[in-house]
Amino acid sequence: MKSLNDEKIWLSPPHIGEKERSYVEEAFDQNWVAPAGPHLKRFETLIKEYFNVGAVAALSSGTAALHLALINLGVGNGDYVLTQSLTFSASANPIRYLGAEPVFIDSEYDTWNLDPLVLEEAIQDLKEKGIKPKAIIGVDLYGMPAKWVEIQNIAMKYDIPLIEDSAEAAGSTYMGKYCGTFGRMAVLSFNGNKIITTSGGGALISNDWHIVEYARFLSTQAKDNAVHYQHSHIGYNYRMSNICAGIGCGQMEVLDSRVRRRREIFDFYFDALKDAEGISFLVEPYGHYSNRWLTVILVDPEKTFGITREHLRLALESRNIESRPLWKPLHLQPVFQKYSFYGSNVSQSLFENGLCLPSGSAMTEEQLSKVVSIIRKVLNSGAGEFVHKVK
Repeated sequence: MKSLNDEKIWLSPPHIGEKERSYVEEAFDQNWVAPAGPHLKRFETLIKEYFNVGAVAALSSGTAALHLALINLGVGNGDYVLTQSLTFSASANPIRYLGAEPVFIDSEYDTWNLDPLVLEEAIQDLKEKGIKPKAIIGVDLYGMPAKWVEIQNIAMKYDIPLIEDSAEAAGSTYMGKYCGTFGRMAVLSFNGNKIITTSGGGALISNDWHIVEYARFLSTQAKDNAVHYQHSHIGYNYRMSNICAGIGCGQMEVLDSRVRRRREIFDFYFDALKDAEGISFLVEPYGHYSNRWLTVILVDPEKTFGITREHLRLALESRNIESRPLWKPLHLQPVFQKYSFYGSNVSQSLFENGLCLPSGSAMTEEQLSKVVSIIRKVLNSGAGEFVHKVK
C-alpha cells in the first residue's frame, strides 16, 4: 500500500535553477514576451556554439523540428521514410503529416538503436521494388548514440539524406563528436522531461544555413517580405517564444553538469544492482558517450524466478515512484501496424523486458537508495509472493 509519507519520485522532472529565473525576469522587465526577442537569439547562439554547427532554429517542439526537416527534403504524399521502430511516436508522426509512409527498422542490441544491417536490407528490398526512400531518421535512444559511422556510410552509399533525431541526447557524443551533428539535419527536444528543458520546445540544427533559414521562415507562418501580410507558401506557427528561450539560456549553461549528474545516477544504479541476477544495463560500446537521460534496466524473468519488469514497475508505483516500460515499438502500435517493418524481434524483446528508472538530475542519494531497495525487495520475494501482496 502507498504510504502518505511516500513523496512522489518522478521519472524525469524539470530541474530549474536561479539562472533560468533571472533570464525570464529579464525578459519580463524588457517586455520581450512576444515570440521574437533577444533571449531567443541568445538561446540559438548558445546551441550553435555548444554543438559547433552552422545554424539553429529554436522551435515549439522537437516534433515541429522534424516536420520542418522533412519538408526541407521535399518529403510528400506517397514518399517513403525509413525510421527506427523503438522510439517515441514523434519520430514517425511527421512522416504521416506529409502523407508519406514510414518504414520501420529494428534495433540492434549494442545501442538499442537503428540496426545498420537491417537498414541496408530494407533499402535494397525497396530498391528492388522500384522505391528510393526520401530520408532516413536515426534516433539516439535514451541518450545512447547510434552507430553513426555505419549509418552515415549506408546513407551516402544509397544517396539518401540522413536526419538525426537527438531529442533525448543533448550532451551525448560519438567518437568525440556531439550527437546532433551526424545528419544533414538534426532535431533536439527541450520538452519538460528532457535533460534540459524550455518548458516545451525543440530545435532544428544543421551546417547548412539555407536549410535552417527556410525552416525559420516556415515556422513563422511563411510570411513573404512585404509590408502587408502576404503568403506564397503554407506556413506553421512553430517558433519558440522568447520567454521559453529565456529558460533555455539558463539551461544551456548547466547542460554539462546535468549530463554529469545523470551519469552519476546511472553509475549508482549500476553499482547497486550489477550483481542482481537477471538485471542488466545498456553499457557504452567503444566511442559512445551517453548523457544517460534515463537509466534503463532489462529484466530477464528466466533468471529472476518469474519476476518481470511489470512486477518492479507496480512495486515502485505502490510507493509513489514513477517508472515506465521502454517505448513500445512503432510497428506494434495500432496507428502504424499497416506499415512495413524490417527486422526480427529485438525491439519487441527490449520493450517487453525493459524498465526506465527515475533519473531526474535533482534526485537525492536517499531517493536513489529507496528505488534500489524496493527493486531488491521484489527480486528477493519471488513473483508469487509479490503478486499476492499487490492484489
